[in-house]
Parts: sequence; structure tokens; C-alpha cells
Amino acid sequence: MDWFEALVLGIIQGLTEYLPVSSSGHLAIGQALFGMNDGADNLTFTVAVHVATVLSTLVILWSEIDWILKGLFKFEMNAETKYALNILVSMIPVGIVGVFFKDQVEEIFGSGLLIVGCCLLLTSTLLIFSYIAKPRQKENISLRDAFIIGIAQACAVLPGLSRSGSTIATGLLLGDKKEKLAQFSFLMVIPPILGEALLDVLKAVKGEAVMGGIGMLPLCIGFLAAFVSGCFACKWMINIVKRGKLVYFGIYCAVVGVITIIFSLI
Repeated sequence: MDWFEALVLGIIQGLTEYLPVSSSGHLAIGQALFGMNDGADNLTFTVAVHVATVLSTLVILWSEIDWILKGLFKFEMNAETKYALNILVSMIPVGIVGVFFKDQVEEIFGSGLLIVGCCLLLTSTLLIFSYIAKPRQKENISLRDAFIIGIAQACAVLPGLSRSGSTIATGLLLGDKKEKLAQFSFLMVIPPILGEALLDVLKAVKGEAVMGGIGMLPLCIGFLAAFVSGCFACKWMINIVKRGKLVYFGIYCAVVGVITIIFSLI
């Protein structure tokens, strides 16, 4: 991987992590178009750019994170503590997948573009259906809703199935207010991604994982590109969700999904 490829893929990751079009799917498509076949290099780069987008979330949503942390240190059951509990509950499904099915998920990531195209079509269906359905609105995200949204996040480990699209669309179908869903969707992913990155680093230090031979320059360029584009996309996506324009991303995912399936069969 050279610096230009890292720049392009970093921008793709930063933008698509927050837009409901699947960052993992677009990264897989981009790596395929660049002819990248080294799984270790791809894994190293993927971990790095995911951490970069998490850091962009911390920057853009720092006021909300600060609000939660200050409330937690009051050591009482308040609105901040309930919000933190929702995030904790939402992590349970993806934690189960990470602990018990990590190897199977990594195999799926290397299974080619056909699965990416199919999952993009699934993302499209979910986004369009959440736009059409009009469930009764609820004031707050409940623990039950947080767990169901967490299941959607766990399913979105599949390449091509958008994490933000799945979690936000699931919340909309549950009747949660769109004004609160984007923020919750972006905050709930911070602990799992940072935890996954930490585990990968520890394995590399212990010699239990191969981190690939990607150079430091392209890795840094990809990291910075993902961080900057992630900051832009995070703010943009919050405004898009508030205006309820997710259906257009559903159409986009359908088009890209069909093209990807055709490309994979050629």
C-alpha cells in the first residue's frame, strides 16, 4: 500500500463510518479496486482507520461525552447514568460476537465482494423500510431499545451491512426520536472499537497476531485522512438524521450493491 492508496482509503473510511453506507463494505471495495490481497496489511490498516474515526467522534461529540462523565461521577441515578447504562447494554451483543465468533467474522471479511454486495442490498432495504414505516414516537431510548439496537450493531460486523445505518434505522423502527439516535449510534461504537484495537495491539506485542508489513507513512496518512473526513462526516450525518433523509442513502446502497454483485461475478 502506497501513500495515495492510504489517503483514498482513509477518506473512504472516515466518510462512510458515519454515513449509512457501510465503511467496511466500501473499504473492501476500495482495496479490491487497488488490487490489495494482503490480509495482514488490510487488517492493520482497517484497525488504524477505525481508531481514527473513533477519535473524530470524541472530538465532535465531546460535550455529550463530558456531560455523561460528569454525571457518572456524581454517583447517583440520574439522566447521565441512565444514558451510560443504555450504552453499556447496547455493547452486550457485539461483545458476544467479538468473544465467541471473531474468527468466523474475519473469515467472512475475506470471502470476496459478493457478500459485500448482498449486505449493501440488505442495508438499502433496512434504510428504505425505516423511512416508510411510521411507528409511534417515544420520548427516550429505553434499555430494551438499547439492547435491540445493540443486536443491530452486532449484525453489522458483516462487510456491507452499515453499522450506523443498521442502528439508526432499527431505532427509528422502534419509535425512538431521530434527533437522539445519531448521537447514541455514534457514542455506542466507541468502547467496542477501542477495545478491539487494544486487543489487536496486545496480541501484536505478544506475537500472537501478524500486523502486516504496511509502512509507517501510508499508515499515518490513512489515519489522518480518516480522522479529518470522519470529523466532517460525523457533524454532517447528525444533521441528515435530524432532517430524515436516510432514504437517499438506501437508494445509493441499492445501486452500489447491485454493481458490486455484478462486478464480483464477472
